[in-house]
Amino acid sequence: LQSNGCGPGFAEENVSSEEQAMIKTAGNTYLASSNLPDFCGCSPGWSSAFYGAECFDSEVHSYLKNLGKQKSSESQNIDAKKVELEQLLMMETKNYRKTIKFYQRLLQKERRSKGPEMKSMLPKLRGQLQEMKSKVQFLELVKKYLQAKQWGVESYVLPTVIHNGKADTMDMAPMDESSLLLYYNTEKHQCNNQNGVRVLQAGTPLGLMAYLYSRNAFLEGYVQQFLYTFRYFCTQEEFLQFLLDRISSTLSSSSLDPSTSLTKICNRSFYILQAWIEDCYSVDFATNTDLLGTLKEFISSKVASLNGYGERLLSLLENASARKSGSADLCSGVDKCKEESEESRKTLHSLCKKLSEDVSRKNFYWKLSKGMGPIAHYQRERLPIGSAVLPKPCCSSFTEESSVSLARADEVGPVLLIECSAQQLCWQLTLLQQEVFNKCHPVHFLNSRALGVKDKCVAVPKAVSAETVSLKVCNLFLSKCIQDQYLLQLLKNADSISTWVAAEIVTCHTTKRQVSLLSKFLLIAKCCYEQRNFATAMQILAGLENLIVRQLPAWKILPAKVAEIMEELKAVEVFLKSDSLCLMEGDRFKTLPTIPSAHVLAMHVQQLETGGFTMINGAHKWTKLRNIAKVVSQVHAFQENPYTYAPDFKLQSYLRQRITHFKDADISALAADNCANFHQIPAEKHSRKIQDTLRRMKATFH
Repeated sequence: LQSNGCGPGFAEENVSSEEQAMIKTAGNTYLASSNLPDFCGCSPGWSSAFYGAECFDSEVHSYLKNLGKQKSSESQNIDAKKVELEQLLMMETKNYRKTIKFYQRLLQKERRSKGPEMKSMLPKLRGQLQEMKSKVQFLELVKKYLQAKQWGVESYVLPTVIHNGKADTMDMAPMDESSLLLYYNTEKHQCNNQNGVRVLQAGTPLGLMAYLYSRNAFLEGYVQQFLYTFRYFCTQEEFLQFLLDRISSTLSSSSLDPSTSLTKICNRSFYILQAWIEDCYSVDFATNTDLLGTLKEFISSKVASLNGYGERLLSLLENASARKSGSADLCSGVDKCKEESEESRKTLHSLCKKLSEDVSRKNFYWKLSKGMGPIAHYQRERLPIGSAVLPKPCCSSFTEESSVSLARADEVGPVLLIECSAQQLCWQLTLLQQEVFNKCHPVHFLNSRALGVKDKCVAVPKAVSAETVSLKVCNLFLSKCIQDQYLLQLLKNADSISTWVAAEIVTCHTTKRQVSLLSKFLLIAKCCYEQRNFATAMQILAGLENLIVRQLPAWKILPAKVAEIMEELKAVEVFLKSDSLCLMEGDRFKTLPTIPSAHVLAMHVQQLETGGFTMINGAHKWTKLRNIAKVVSQVHAFQENPYTYAPDFKLQSYLRQRITHFKDADISALAADNCANFHQIPAEKHSRKIQDTLRRMKATFH
């Protein structure tokens, strides 16, 4: 892979002497510490759980085969591959940063001058940006594959993995792999061209944990799938103890020969432990101080004194804790550099997302069921959405000189909702929703029945706090397994927005104002789902489908074209409920940000959780757990591609206050105080009815 020029002033720049020194140092580190796991990101990521073995195609295999060979006769060396890959990735990352800055400067000049020269240069640079993005993504995939191939053992060694962790090995009866794991055979695999590939079907809890050490566990996506779903068959304490026992029994022998099974078991244990911390710290360690204390105590007493990896693990825990609490300043200098690199990559990912947004949106059509043909016409009529590569500031109606005080948003009323455009409100509601969605984890959507989440009803009664929810009903996790209840907050937030929508409408004192608000909310919802913010779109739909709101007279005088958006939203709801992976189809989710409906996703997971998890012999069905992991992995997939709208903090503050003001409102009570919510009989018609009645009564006396 060779880097192409990115534009004026960048094609001629070479890697600086400092970066060359960093590359050289990185190479020496790899060669000097080949027996220790590399201290880099070990988490396989959502793509591993979603795609499984298909995550690495034949192009990755062939590229890695030729990596690190300067001549055709030269032997393949794992360390040489690592060094060359790090060099390429570092240079491409540098081009990331430079090109982003250069593009931003060009955009600013284009906005000021608007000359033809700038306009002709921007499309060329956009194409180069997309090419650079593909290069970095490919190199990251090769790096992940290189990491995944290390430290695994053959399947016949798996009983040894269990044997090495036992304290009393003399009295342990010999184990056979068939007593731990069940497989089924498949046809020739697409990636490695091997015949008779065995696919894991089921296993005992001990066998499923031992399979983490299999040579292909990382490549098949098993490790990430396990980290999402292990709570169905073992607790966090049991899993941690399993890893620590393997480290304890192999740590003293791991530095002798890197090719021995003991060394592979030890290093794979460290890999899995680090992947667990990186991916699930917020749901397992942050909520369980005893579990975190056990891990820190073990690392400090037994690992830190033998090699430097213990200190690195402790540093990783501290940084994860700092990120959880928002104390980013506690990160070390090395981690700050890494975070800056990741931030730069995310920035370019967001940038390239905006680049491809216009093209992707042209093909953005729903798979509607038969009988919904007319809706397609309105789907093609898009709202005028800004196509700038970098987000433009929202044209807020709030100015510094505004006489409206946002300190009391309840006094302002819905006036600002009507004054702001649907696009403005869509952008800010999307950013507010993204803030809540980014805090959730795929594990939060598991075992939701135990939290009281049900279909077509509010997850948690408003008068009941999350702490009082009983976990004794339909608990699929082990009884001692601690479950984070953030999903309840997510659903309660959704319910608050739906209540706010209904309350704003029924509190309007004129029918004309109600028509304006109904139109505005329908247009906001339309804009939201077109921007793939399905969470807010479905929340607005729920508010509009409130029984009181649906009976308002304002619906009868609503413009027909606007009223039909309601049917369009219902069609989108049917689409979301039709398939648990409908939002992962194609490549749109990779380039366009997405926020799914939390309640719909939870219902899909509940559907997969229906039925038994164990076979007759007591083995747990891994095929069932793998499907669940694949569905919830989309949470991390969507979080990787954030929205980049410019925040309007004043408008957001107003929206927050209005939502908070109405979150516990009784819609029927609010509607009863407003005469605009009732069908009014005209006075003349009413008096005419009385006169006709009196006339008929007089006629009876004659």
